[in-house]
Amino acid sequence: MTLQLTVPTPLEYFAALVQSDEGFPLLEAAASIAQDEYPGLDVQQLLDEVDHLLARLKRRMGPDTPALERLRVLNRFFFADLGFGGNLNNYYDPENSYLNAVLRTRRGIPISLGVLWLELAQGMGLQVRGVAFPGHFLVKAMLPGGQVLIDPLSGQSLSREDLAERLVPFLDGAGSTSQGNVPLGLYLQAAAPREIIARMLRNLKELHHASQDWERLIAVQDRLIVLRPGSWVERRDRGLAHAECGHSVQAVQDLETYLAQVQDAADTDAIAARVRVLRQMKG
Repeated sequence: MTLQLTVPTPLEYFAALVQSDEGFPLLEAAASIAQDEYPGLDVQQLLDEVDHLLARLKRRMGPDTPALERLRVLNRFFFADLGFGGNLNNYYDPENSYLNAVLRTRRGIPISLGVLWLELAQGMGLQVRGVAFPGHFLVKAMLPGGQVLIDPLSGQSLSREDLAERLVPFLDGAGSTSQGNVPLGLYLQAAAPREIIARMLRNLKELHHASQDWERLIAVQDRLIVLRPGSWVERRDRGLAHAECGHSVQAVQDLETYLAQVQDAADTDAIAARVRVLRQMKG
């Protein structure tokens, strides 16, 4: 009797990775996003490559190296020796969100660089977390003397004044623009791994929507719905992308699901009208 081994699709693999918040494999989940663009990507090989970098890094310090010095060694290794940094010449290239490309080119955006930095830092025993700062993902290290906020685009340590200045454009009219009164603590909370992956996917979503690349957008929406099944807006947006592709059946299914779940949303009339048009197209 011959055993038939079924290879999971990229989406099934992703779903298995993100099904639980306990032990959420941030690096592996982030790496797997690239499988939509690179179907033959070997995620395990990528994880092995990061493990190799970690092994090189660990050889640069002893078991009793203080946390602050470990952080300094990490930043020298990551930003100076390896040369990781922002892809400032092509910041809005989707490749900046694919970890295999970031490892190859050493160029990315704050969140992709941050995910790699976090993996190495945690492997060194540092207490670190991602920070979903508005407009620019950050990382932070908790040290005996306090926490250090770092820009993963450059390795720069950010002072309270730096953070307040960066935050001002995102405060609404009710928010204070006085640096002394900016509610920084609200924006420096640790981001859960699931939220980090959602932010990576939403970055890609914005890029594909801007370029009207509906097929790629649908693939991203599939992942967002798996990641956040109760987010009906993502279901709506997948339905709208299906409509742009002429997939009337799938579009109607998603949009009707949205309408059934979010009766009081501001766009329900517009979405209902879109569904009526799509049903006519189906007929």
